[in-house]
Amino acid sequence: MRVYLDHNATTPINPRVKESFIKALDIYGNPSSRYEIGRRADYHINQSREIIAEFLNCSPREIIFTSGATESNNMVIKGLFYNESIIQKGDHLITTSIEHPSIINPCKSLEKKGFQVTYLSVNAQGLINLDELKQAIQPKTKLISIIHANNEIGTIQPIFEASQIARDHNILFHTDAVQSVGKIPISLNNSEIDFLSLSGHKLYAPKGVGLLYIKKSNYLSSLLEGGYQEGSMRAGTENVPGIIALGESFKLLKSDYLEKSNKIRSLRDHLEKSILESIEGTKINGHPEKRLPNTLNIRFDGIEGEAILLKLDLQGISVSTGSACHSESLSSSHVLKALGGSDEDAHSSIRFSLGESNTKEQIDFTIKTLIQVVQELRQLTAK
Repeated sequence: MRVYLDHNATTPINPRVKESFIKALDIYGNPSSRYEIGRRADYHINQSREIIAEFLNCSPREIIFTSGATESNNMVIKGLFYNESIIQKGDHLITTSIEHPSIINPCKSLEKKGFQVTYLSVNAQGLINLDELKQAIQPKTKLISIIHANNEIGTIQPIFEASQIARDHNILFHTDAVQSVGKIPISLNNSEIDFLSLSGHKLYAPKGVGLLYIKKSNYLSSLLEGGYQEGSMRAGTENVPGIIALGESFKLLKSDYLEKSNKIRSLRDHLEKSILESIEGTKINGHPEKRLPNTLNIRFDGIEGEAILLKLDLQGISVSTGSACHSESLSSSHVLKALGGSDEDAHSSIRFSLGESNTKEQIDFTIKTLIQVVQELRQLTAK
């Protein structure tokens, strides 16, 4: 039995989305061309834009297609702070200590160029403090960027309250919503969110396509110079098959994503309860309630998470020790360390992230196998 429990890293392509992607390969016209086959490609792009905008409750004109959230996040951070018409050296950005690397690393690049960055701390459950956010605001603060739901621990941040604080101080607000969209409700209409990023491959669509919601594009400088695609915000011929597939994935989300999320939550809770009751020396990382319905990050005292991962993989079970973007690094998870844990705690943690194809049979198999694996590893450690 193959059990895939790493949906926060990437999701398998939904069969209907895959079918739409394959059919879209025949839509070969350049969307910028004015003849019929070009107009046909452009039509399908805009159709996807409308489907996604309806789901997010925003205007289609506010959707810019990108290669994924890494590009989208860079578009916001670098696009804003490289805009010399409104940004000066020494201007300030606020983010959190548990952001994805596609936020953390661009912020570090800004610091090297003379900009200021404040990294908000989180409590032991991974939540920011809104009072700390208010206190961090400076006269030169231009942007607040706070992840909606963390990819490693699943903790959901109060982004709507945070975005209101930003608006009260006339500061732009961005959220990386890669993990939250399609799992929990979000509506951009009448919100104070100025920018939102997401990736298709977290939503059962192909890799290499995503989007950036931009309420007001005039704040950002384009990172790619070339043509005038995507409202002159993202030069380059659009990924037509990827965009069509992304639109199809949102069409499917609209029909039943909350029902599926509730089913996944039930399976996640069953997995969590069984582990905590059956295996001693275990502890949840993150918030017990304000958490994505599919995510469980749990610590196994005295055992290397990497050893658990490898033994589970030999039994056909795929899990993670943290962010897929850190999988080649031996360093501890910056997210788990931000919660106040030690390097040892971080290295002994496993992330289980469930998806719509998981079944109770698979979860029961995982529980049984995990109990055996932990018992074997602890016996080896005791010798």
